[in-house]
Amino acid sequence: MNLIETLSRSIHQHHLKEPLNFWCGARVQARSAGNAEPVYEPATGRVLCDLPPCGAEEVDQAVRSAHAAYLKWSRLSGMERGRVLLEAARIMRERLVDIAKVEVVNNGKTLTEAKGNIHMAVQGIEYFAGIAPTLAGQHIQMPGGCFAYTRREPLGVCVGIGAWNFPLVLAVMKSAPALACGNAMVYKPSPMAPITAVILAEIYKEAGVPDGLFNVVQGGAETGSLLCHHPMVAKVSFTGSVPTGKKVMEMAAKGVKQVTLELGGKSPLIIFKDCELENAVKGALMANFLTQGQVCCNGTRVYVQRDILPQFLEEVVKRTKAIAVGDPMLDGTRMGALISRPQLDKVLGFVKEAQKQVLVRYFIHGDDMTCVKEEIFGPVMSVMPFDTEEEVLQRANNTTFGLASGVFTRDVARAHRVAENLQAGTCFINNYNTNSVVVPFGGYKMSGIGKENGQAVIEYYTQLKTVVVEMGDVQSLF
Repeated sequence: MNLIETLSRSIHQHHLKEPLNFWCGARVQARSAGNAEPVYEPATGRVLCDLPPCGAEEVDQAVRSAHAAYLKWSRLSGMERGRVLLEAARIMRERLVDIAKVEVVNNGKTLTEAKGNIHMAVQGIEYFAGIAPTLAGQHIQMPGGCFAYTRREPLGVCVGIGAWNFPLVLAVMKSAPALACGNAMVYKPSPMAPITAVILAEIYKEAGVPDGLFNVVQGGAETGSLLCHHPMVAKVSFTGSVPTGKKVMEMAAKGVKQVTLELGGKSPLIIFKDCELENAVKGALMANFLTQGQVCCNGTRVYVQRDILPQFLEEVVKRTKAIAVGDPMLDGTRMGALISRPQLDKVLGFVKEAQKQVLVRYFIHGDDMTCVKEEIFGPVMSVMPFDTEEEVLQRANNTTFGLASGVFTRDVARAHRVAENLQAGTCFINNYNTNSVVVPFGGYKMSGIGKENGQAVIEYYTQLKTVVVEMGDVQSLF
């Protein structure tokens, strides 16, 4: 029985005892069972399972089995690889609702949102299945009788390290392009949301992926360090906080491994007075409350032109009070649970600090408040007035982050001018958080290095080989 069948029958009633590591084509129990940490269901606080971390021996087994599978997989044509990935997408779509229910238990987000996430994961696998046969090099005519061509070749074993806010989506967005390009992947999900990555591994196996090509190892920082340092790993793709991203980059650098880092954000959303106000309000809610505010690209610094600030705040407050908060499994619920009690305490701490700072506001500029400067990762919207375009651009860019940004205005020229001047990897115009697997995603400044999604990601999962050909006699100085 596969994991999704087991969980569909018992996930709400029992303490999960199934092994949650996966390599060599099977679920495997970690040897260090005595060091297991409890994993909690966010919505209820009950212990979902106990998760022992993988140590050096397990990590080595997972990486070596991935390398062996890579040697076979990389010899297949792109069309053959794409065919297998399309089958994986078909299986996932067939089980979408069941997987979404597991994701709710795994993460705490609403069932409505989880269904959308799994649909996005299916689209991601389909998209990269279509990309696989299109990988191509370039022909270059050289002076004389020579010519050259380039080849896009896989890297080898890639490591993916995911976050807990989009457990399955992140596993797909790292593994699907890696596999499409001919690589293998060892994936470490967040220990706070460990389950759906294993479901993905079983789907890949059922679809025909060679045993070992996509492996899952569970654990925390120590397991991640073992993966980053392993000599057979060619690349690390990490999603998480800036401090951890810096450590990942440092560890990877010791082995001269490629890295992709998708890190934190404190993104600005600029709303001009000529906007369509209802759409701007809806955009601000999407920019702050999606996944209970636990989204790295959320537009949590909302700058509203002073003329419309009262109307904007009135409508935001009214709509926020109407949000259905509760059991994430119910179809009508629009906001579920934060990932953990410590995360809730952290978010409430930011709110209390903001309340204290407001009391002494004449000593603290709004942009200097802690809740405006630091990433909260919760449903907290900071709203501030502005007067001019020049002023708000300076304030919006006054941050070490650069993941995303947004602007609402009816003035098309202004919209594109503002987008050009915002220092961020993504800019949403008259929308927010309308993301898709077909467009690149990644940050500027401290928000990361490299891109995920879209055709741009191929550059980060392949290496370019140049082949030079002489058709005539060799010209030599000797």
